[in-house]
Amino acid sequence: MSPLQSLLGHFMMTPKDSIPEFYNGQTVFITGATGFMGKVLMEKLLRSCPGIRRIYILIRPKRGKNIYERLEGLLQCPLYERVKNECPNFKNKVMPILGDILQEDMGISQSDIQLLVDETTVVFHSAATVKFNEELKLSIDLNVLGCQKILNLCKKMRKLQALVHISTAYANCHLDEIDEKIYDPPLDPHQLISATKWMDSEMFSLLTAKLVGCRPNTYTYTKAIAESLFMEDCGVLPIAIVRPSIVGATWKEPVAGWVDNFNGPSGLYSAIGHGLLRVMKGDRHAIADLIPCDIAVKAIIAVAWHTAVEKTSELKIYNCTSGHENKCTWGFLEKISAETMRKFPLNRLIRVPQLKFTKSSVWYYVNLVLDHTMPAYFRDSLMWITGRKPMFVKINNRIHNSAASLEYFTSNSWHFCNDNLYHLLDKLSSDDRENFNFDPSSFEWPKFAEVYALGTKQYLHKEELSDLPQARAALKRLQRVNFMANILIIIVVWRLLINRVAVARSVWQFLIGWVLKILQKIPGIAKSS
Repeated sequence: MSPLQSLLGHFMMTPKDSIPEFYNGQTVFITGATGFMGKVLMEKLLRSCPGIRRIYILIRPKRGKNIYERLEGLLQCPLYERVKNECPNFKNKVMPILGDILQEDMGISQSDIQLLVDETTVVFHSAATVKFNEELKLSIDLNVLGCQKILNLCKKMRKLQALVHISTAYANCHLDEIDEKIYDPPLDPHQLISATKWMDSEMFSLLTAKLVGCRPNTYTYTKAIAESLFMEDCGVLPIAIVRPSIVGATWKEPVAGWVDNFNGPSGLYSAIGHGLLRVMKGDRHAIADLIPCDIAVKAIIAVAWHTAVEKTSELKIYNCTSGHENKCTWGFLEKISAETMRKFPLNRLIRVPQLKFTKSSVWYYVNLVLDHTMPAYFRDSLMWITGRKPMFVKINNRIHNSAASLEYFTSNSWHFCNDNLYHLLDKLSSDDRENFNFDPSSFEWPKFAEVYALGTKQYLHKEELSDLPQARAALKRLQRVNFMANILIIIVVWRLLINRVAVARSVWQFLIGWVLKILQKIPGIAKSS
């Protein structure tokens, strides 16, 4: 496009053709704003849509802090440094709403409900439990009943233009191919909601396996039911659902590699970096469908814009996934994650970073015992002897419980259709395409692995990048110790075999004789001998 065409296009655009122009004067309500994706969503709205009027966020007191103290702490994190420089008064646009998704009417006061009803034009519903094996009753309360409460509130909103629900691409992971549509739920959502009124947590726990059925966990089970609830109860509300796959650190915005919790891939990346996770059950040839958080957030913002502008009665689904357009296997991720964690090592290494995926249960458990359990008990024994509190067995168990919860996803592949996502991308103006580019093929896996490693070090573990030379020196020492330990183990095992097996003794004598013959052919050594 020529500069003249670009200029003419800019002046010919109506306000609704541009995402930032659409958000001018809008009042947004966000649930889950204190979560990982919610923080990135709020930052992107404040920075890239500076004309936004107000952002209300649902927040509850926690750990002795009231909602205003929590909001101030939230806005002080490194994620908001860029918007602080570009939009110094951004804090004035964010207002907390006291509430809790688990309570009736989300615990929001009548005055605040009226405020939201009168002013809100765009709603992003991100609040949910992301624990895969959360207790079923709590998972229903958060992921299903929470959606019903949002729907009830939105039906009262007089100016609502868009409601975007953040689901997951794995809501229907019992299928191999997943289209951008609502599938039949495993159970009618209203029957499940009715059951919560008379069944307690203990009874739900007893029925969990039966209810969840072929689904891998309570998270995907309740997410599928929540989608069906939106379809059944949305009425004439302007609703869209975005389904990100496995959400990882940010790719570029507002900073590369930002992550603030140990959930999902970030916790595993940390465990690999420390040398604590070295084997996982999984198929090296299966697709690792990760999506950077900032790419998913850009799609969510654009979906709200398009839902408001199009004004269709159809509930659209957007699969925000990378596997089809930007393919990466767990085997490739195994390779580049270990390489980048050795290139940008963490300060407190336990072992040399290394990861192996295997489909063999036998080989997995052999590695688990020899490479994880036994070293953990050995280290705890040393700590006990030196008067320190043992911790490695506990850490080892926690890491492998977390890794086991991902086994279903590292052992299978899915084909996600994302036509709606790409059709939406085509509707963006050239400026919006640059500022809100959510193309899943736009990031590079090796570079993303490096960004993730640096982000894990800098943001997750609060380590300075200036510490890298010392960390690399420590890694080299650990590699030498690891090499010497492996040689020692080989020698010990081999000597034990020699003392007991005649064939091994013969092989040993042959190898020694062969090495001596080679050494004698070397001029310097031959003369000295």
